[in-house]
Amino acid sequence: MKWTGMYLIGFIVLLGGVLAGLWKMGVLESIGTTWTVIGVVIVIGGGIMLAVSNSGTKENIQIDRK
Repeated sequence: MKWTGMYLIGFIVLLGGVLAGLWKMGVLESIGTTWTVIGVVIVIGGGIMLAVSNSGTKENIQIDRK
């Protein structure tokens, strides 16, 4: 689970760059604050789901019972 945090930090940095670019082009002004926040929350939620689903390997543990 150690790479989950790094993946999520990278995803947030990527999202920040995209938002900065949209802000500089003036796209965010036409959308509005409420829809921008809703979109950011949805994208961060998707990033969390991707980070958790790609973290670690799935292993089966064999237990020997006597």
